[in-house]
Amino acid sequence: MDRSFIGKKFKKYSSLLCFIISSFASNAQEAYWQMEVRYDMDIEFDTKKHQFDGTQKLKIINRSPDTLSKLFYHLYFNAFQPNSDMDIRSNWIVDADKRVGTRISKLTDKEIGYHQIETVQQGNKKLKWTMDQTILEVILAKSLLPGDSTEITMEFESQVPIQIRRSGRNNKEGIDYSMAQWYPKLCVYDKNGWHANPYIGREFYGNWGDFYVNIEIDNNYCVAATGYQMNTSDVNCSSKTDKKGKSKWKFFAPNVHDFVWAADPDYVHESFTRKNGQVLHFFYQPKEETKEWKKLPAVMDQALDYIEKNFGPYPYKSYSFIQGGDGGMEYPLATLITGHRNLTSLAGVSIHELMHTWFQMLLATDEAEFPWMDEGFTSYAEYETEQYLKKLGVLPGEKPDSIPYKGSFDAYNKIIESGLEENLTTHADHYHTNYAYGIASYVKGALTMVQLEYLLGKDVARQGLLDYYWKWRYKHPTSDDFFRVMERRSGAELDWFQEYWIETTKTIDYAIDTVYSDGKKQCKLILERVGLFPMPIELNVEFEDGSHALHYIPLDLMRAEKSFGMQKVNCHKSWHWVNPKYEVLIEEPLQKIKKITIDPDQKMADINRKNNVLIIN
Repeated sequence: MDRSFIGKKFKKYSSLLCFIISSFASNAQEAYWQMEVRYDMDIEFDTKKHQFDGTQKLKIINRSPDTLSKLFYHLYFNAFQPNSDMDIRSNWIVDADKRVGTRISKLTDKEIGYHQIETVQQGNKKLKWTMDQTILEVILAKSLLPGDSTEITMEFESQVPIQIRRSGRNNKEGIDYSMAQWYPKLCVYDKNGWHANPYIGREFYGNWGDFYVNIEIDNNYCVAATGYQMNTSDVNCSSKTDKKGKSKWKFFAPNVHDFVWAADPDYVHESFTRKNGQVLHFFYQPKEETKEWKKLPAVMDQALDYIEKNFGPYPYKSYSFIQGGDGGMEYPLATLITGHRNLTSLAGVSIHELMHTWFQMLLATDEAEFPWMDEGFTSYAEYETEQYLKKLGVLPGEKPDSIPYKGSFDAYNKIIESGLEENLTTHADHYHTNYAYGIASYVKGALTMVQLEYLLGKDVARQGLLDYYWKWRYKHPTSDDFFRVMERRSGAELDWFQEYWIETTKTIDYAIDTVYSDGKKQCKLILERVGLFPMPIELNVEFEDGSHALHYIPLDLMRAEKSFGMQKVNCHKSWHWVNPKYEVLIEEPLQKIKKITIDPDQKMADINRKNNVLIIN
C-alpha cells in the first residue's frame, strides 16, 4: 500500500480522534457542578458595645474544573458607613428607598456597621488580603485544585449597625438584634466565575453547605436562628435569666446557603407541631401590636398544606417566623418580619417569606442576575396560596379576587406607560430606578408564570414548576434551566417567549379589527397584532342565546398547542408571527353573535384590553 496514502489516512483519523476527545472533554467541563462549603463559626457578643468577636473556619471543596489561586468574601456590614457604595447610590438614585435615603451618611462611629479582619490563615500559613468596602480578596498560599479542599481560618471583629436594611439593632419595633448577612461570606464561584458584587442593598447569592454556629450572648437573651438548636436542654428562651454572665447557643443548619439569627430579651417562643412532625417556631415580643401572632400558627399550617401539594415538599424538620427589624426578609429555615400587623398583612408577609424557601432557598438562583425568578415566582406562589386560604375563609373578611392578578397587570401597564421599564436581564444592582427593579422582579416575574399558564394551560405550567423543583432543588438554576424544564414538560418551544419576555421590553397588544358576514351561515373576523410581541390567541364568541364557543389560534413559533383538557375548543391553523393580521372563519351567521372577546380569562399580558372586545348586537 502507498505509504503516502497511509500517512494521509492516519492524519485524517488522528484529527477525528482529537476532535472526539476534545468534544468529550468539552462536554465534561460543561457538566453541572457547584462549590461545596462548611462553616464553623463561634462568636462572642458584647451587647453594651453592639460588637462581637468571631472565629470562622471555612472548609471549601472545589467542585469546579478550575484551579483557584484566590478567594473573595462579602463583608456586608461595611456597607453601613458614610461614603460607602450603598450610601452614595442611595443619595443619587431618583427614587431612593425611604428606609435608607441619607441615613447611612449620618451614622456616627458608634452607629456604623463594620467587619474588621484580624487574621486569615490557610492551614498554618497567614494569607495576604485586601479589603475594598464590602469585598475582601484573599490570596491563597496554596492554590485550590479541582476536586481538592482547603480550610480557611479567619479571626474578625464586627459592629452591628443601627437598623437600616435587613440587618441591625434598635429597630422601631424594639427588637435588639436582627442578624442577617452578619458574617464574612464566601462569594460564589460558578461557571461564570466569581460573583464578587459590591453590596448596595439588593440581592444575595451563596454557596451550598452546612453551618455550625455557636453564639455566646448575655443570659437574658432569647436567640432564634436558621437551623436546629443543638443544646436546648442547656439553654432556651424559657431558661433566660437576668443573672450576670453569658449563655452559648449552638445551632446546626444542614445543606443551606446562608444563616440568620436574631436576639431579644423580650422574645417569647411558641411552637406548633404539624401532622407530619414538622415544627413551626414563632418568636416575637408579646404586645398589643403583636396579638395576631397567636393566630398565625394555624394559618401557616394550612398554607403549608397547599404549598407542599402544589410546589413541592418542605424538606427540613422545622421553620421559624421571627419578629425582626426590617420588613420581611427570607433566609433558610427562617424569616425575619416586622410584627406590628393585622392578620391579613401578617399572613401575607409570612406566606411570601415562607415561599422563598422554594424560590431561592431550595432553588438557589443568583438573585442578582435573576431577581424575577426569586421574587417573581415567590409572588406568584404567594398569590395562589392566599387565594386558596381566602376560599377556605381562613382570613376573615377576605374573598378571592374576581379577576386574578389584576393588580399585577395594572402595575405592569403603569410602568409601560411611564416609559421606565427595563428588561429582566438587567442585573439587580444596575436598574436605573428602584421602581423599575420592583416591577421587573416582583410583578413581571410573577406574570411570567401567568403567561406560561396562558401558553400551556394551568395544569401543565404548574406541573412544569414542580418538575423544576425536583430537578433543580439544592442547586443554582438559571433562566435557561427553567425554560428547558418547561419545554420538556409541555413539548412546546419556548425560546421565543424567553427572548421576548425576558430579554426585551416589547409588549403584547392584539385587537379585533373587523368582522363581516361571509354568507348566510358563516362570518369572518380579522385580528390584528398591534404590539411587537407575538402570542397564540384565544377567542370567546358569545351568542345571542347565551351559549359560547372558544376558538384557539396557535403561534407558529411555539410548535405546539395549548392543553385545554376536556374543554371543547375550535382550533385554527397557526398564526405566523411575521403576519400583522389574521383571518378567522366562524361557522355561524353574524346575526347570531352577541360579542367577541380576545383572551376571555384575561391571562395574557395585553397592554390594551379596550381593543380586545367587539360588541356586535
